Amino acid sequence: MLAFVVFVLSYLIGSISFSYLITKKIKKIDIRKTGSGNAGATNTQRVLGTGWAVGVLLLDVLKGVVCILLARTVGLADWAVVTSGLCAIIGHDFPVYFGFKGGKGVATTIGVFLMIFPLDALLAGVIAILLIVMTRYVSLGSLIFLLFSPVFAWLISKGSWPVLVPAFLITALAFYQHRTNIVRLVHGNENKLGKSKKAI
Repeated sequence: MLAFVVFVLSYLIGSISFSYLITKKIKKIDIRKTGSGNAGATNTQRVLGTGWAVGVLLLDVLKGVVCILLARTVGLADWAVVTSGLCAIIGHDFPVYFGFKGGKGVATTIGVFLMIFPLDALLAGVIAILLIVMTRYVSLGSLIFLLFSPVFAWLISKGSWPVLVPAFLITALAFYQHRTNIVRLVHGNENKLGKSKKAI
């Protein structure tokens, strides 16, 4: 019962869309109807600029961190702690407060993965950042981070399957949310950071 309550709270926390709220406050527009249509940090950068995008990124990361801390504070089992993070990401992607249309969950996943397996996520993050710098494809770097974090936790840190299974479910959800980006990457017409308003 306690785990269920934490799952619901995590979903509700994840459903807070900072990109939507901040853009609505500053520009009086729905960020989901401009740029890429995605309620996340990358689209915030296109609409409001880098400073606000960094703020949204950090706040979205914090959602994942808070939900993991909440689950750990009440003493949930490891699998339930990771599942709480998954619920927060589902909330970000499908927020109950905003018609179930949100972002793609990358920033919140960063918070969750850093809390669950910090060293593996940091290593995956370094690789992802290098890829973004070299290619300017934010989506490619995001996908690499989303995949490599649990893979490194499995191969390098020898993580337990009760933790790895929900972690890989997080990755699967993220890949589903990035399906259109994946198609564009395969066809070589994905948008690059700073060059288009349609990307991720």
